[in-house]
Amino acid sequence: MFDTLELICMIWWYMMLFHSLHADIHCMGPEAQESPITNVKMDWSKMELSWESSKNFSKYKCTIRNRDMEGTPPEVNSTKCRFPLELYMPLHEGVFLIIEVPNTNISKHCTFSPGGINGSAIENFSCVIYNVSLMNCTWQAGRDAPEDTQYFLYWQNSRYDDAMECELYITDENGRNTGCRFQNVRIDVNKAYFLVNGSSKDSLIQFYDEYIRLYKIEILTPPLNVTANCTTDSVGCIITWQPPLTSHVENVKCFQYEIHIQTKDEPKEEEKDPPVRVRSNRYEFQNYNEKKKYILKMRARGRSCLISSNWGEWTEPIEFGQGKDYFIFVVLFLIALGTISVTLLQYCLFKRYCSFKSIFPPIPQPRDKFNISTDENSQTEYASPQNKQLYPGSNCG
Repeated sequence: MFDTLELICMIWWYMMLFHSLHADIHCMGPEAQESPITNVKMDWSKMELSWESSKNFSKYKCTIRNRDMEGTPPEVNSTKCRFPLELYMPLHEGVFLIIEVPNTNISKHCTFSPGGINGSAIENFSCVIYNVSLMNCTWQAGRDAPEDTQYFLYWQNSRYDDAMECELYITDENGRNTGCRFQNVRIDVNKAYFLVNGSSKDSLIQFYDEYIRLYKIEILTPPLNVTANCTTDSVGCIITWQPPLTSHVENVKCFQYEIHIQTKDEPKEEEKDPPVRVRSNRYEFQNYNEKKKYILKMRARGRSCLISSNWGEWTEPIEFGQGKDYFIFVVLFLIALGTISVTLLQYCLFKRYCSFKSIFPPIPQPRDKFNISTDENSQTEYASPQNKQLYPGSNCG
C-alpha cells in the first residue's frame, strides 16, 4: 500500500517519461456486431485504462498483456480500471488491452503500438554492474534510423527513486550517444526501469524501454583475503577467504565458490584436478605435497539471495607450498665448478709461462773415481779434432 507522497512521485515520474512517447491505440470489436465500448484510452502515468459505453453494464473486466506477462485486476463496476504500478511491462514491443463484459460476448480488443519509423529504435541494449557500484549501459543505433538521430537515456533505480537522465554519455565517432556510465549505483530489490528515446529533425523515432533486476547484471568482485595455511606436520592445506564485496548482501551463505589449484612446475596436471566448488568459506586441500609449489585462484557467484548466478572475477594467482629445495644443489654445483675452473686456469698459466726444469733444477751428482779415465778419454776425444785443426803442423808422440 503506497502512501500519498510515494504515489504522487510515481505518477509524476510516469508522466515525465511517457508524455513524449509516440504511440497509438488501435481497437476493434467482434465483426458480427458493433461494440458498445468506444473511445478507449490508456493513461500510462497512472496505468489506468478508460473507455465509454453506450450501454449501462454493471461489471467490466480488463486485461493487459504482452508476449511475456499478463495483468488482470478484479472486475470493476465503472468504465475505468487501474493496473498495479508494480506490473513491470515494457511497452516498446506493443501491449494488448482487452475490455470484456462478463457473461456476454461483448468485448473490445486494443493494441498499443509504438509510433515512429520502424527500425529506428536502439538495438542490443545491455547493462553491467562492476566494482560494486559502477554501471555501464550500451546500445546500437537502429538500423533504419536517420543519420541525425540522437538518443537519450532515462532511468529509475526503483519505484521510490526519482527518474533521471544519463549524466555521462558514451559517444561514437559521429557524436551519437551509444551508451552511458553510472556511478554510485545501488542495487534495489525492485526492478530498475530504462527508457531510451530518440530524436530526429525530420522523423519520429521509436523508443525502447526495459525493466532490469540490477543484481542479475552484476559482475561479482573476487573473494577477499584469500590465504593458504600449510604446515609440514599436516597432510593438507587450509584455505580460507571472505565473500566478495556487494552493495546489498552481507550474508556469507548466499555465495558459491570455485577453487582452482594447479601445480606450478607441472601445468599439465591442471586437467587431473578439476575446479572444486564449495559453499563455505573454508576448504582443505588434501592433495598437498610439501615438495611442490601450487598456484591458487578463486571466484564466486550467487546461489541464493538476490545475487547474480553468473561467475564473477578471478582472484589474482596466489602461490603456496614450499616446493623443491634446489639451494644446496646449486651451492655444491657452483663450488665444484669454481674448483675446476681455478685448477684449469693454473694449469694453463704454468704451461704458458713456466718450465718444469726452471722450477725443479737437476740435483748435482758426485764423480765416479773408478770411471774417471773413461771420462777423460771421452773429453780428450772430444777436444782432439779441434787441436788438430788449430795446429796442423805439430806432431805429438
